[in-house]
Amino acid sequence: MENSLDTALLIVGHGSTVNPFSSMPTLMHATTIRQRHIFADVACCFWKEEPSLRDALFFFRDPAIREVCVVPNFISEGYFTRTVIPRELELSGPETGRANGQVWKYCEPVGNHESMTGYLLERAREVAPGVPEREATLLIVAHGTSLNDNSAIAAKLQAEKIRQRGLYAAVLNLYMEEPPLISDWLNLTETRNVVVVPFFISDGLHSYEDIPVLLGLETAQARAESGAQEIQGRSLFYSTAIGTDSRFADVIIEQAMAQRKQVSQSVS
Repeated sequence: MENSLDTALLIVGHGSTVNPFSSMPTLMHATTIRQRHIFADVACCFWKEEPSLRDALFFFRDPAIREVCVVPNFISEGYFTRTVIPRELELSGPETGRANGQVWKYCEPVGNHESMTGYLLERAREVAPGVPEREATLLIVAHGTSLNDNSAIAAKLQAEKIRQRGLYAAVLNLYMEEPPLISDWLNLTETRNVVVVPFFISDGLHSYEDIPVLLGLETAQARAESGAQEIQGRSLFYSTAIGTDSRFADVIIEQAMAQRKQVSQSVS
């Protein structure tokens, strides 16, 4: 991949004030990308941790850096990617000029990348080895929110893409804060085997504690690396969050490069 020695990469994560695992994937992917020497600089900022989004406005002081690609390490294109991040980073659109002459290019969130469907399927197979897909229901679980109707769309689209492949007996998209609710999974599924993949960036508070409780799992059970948990005659297989996949570093790079190419083509 071509080096971008006049371009910096800013990866934006959610972070958490109560769970240190929330920012780990973002920091891990940043380290991986930094070691590849593709960008002049690579930095992270967070909504709920330090350094904050506002702090990021003072990054990249090197005059040799003319572009900054901002990639939201978020699953959905919702409230945070459309409202919070642009507001806090003072972004006016896909391309924002700064007083120092830099151009900040706002990229699509990682959850929009075409590879997500494959990653979800791989994670489902890894957590339930030997379980015939035709004898299982796959649940793609996400947050959902009343703050923005787009929040639930990413999981819905992925569930539909997988459903069209005809691999599983059923594929459902369920949410924490809007229907169909994760807590209703027993009523919404019919198969004995149920595979659950959290469509989240990190194994933070939601995927590590909140969702297991909504499923009826004890938190300690949900942390098991493999094996089914028996709940009311069902075999429930619970995966780690998809965003912990090391290949998300490649997704972040590709989202940055895609935006650079798109802006360049629109200018020409």
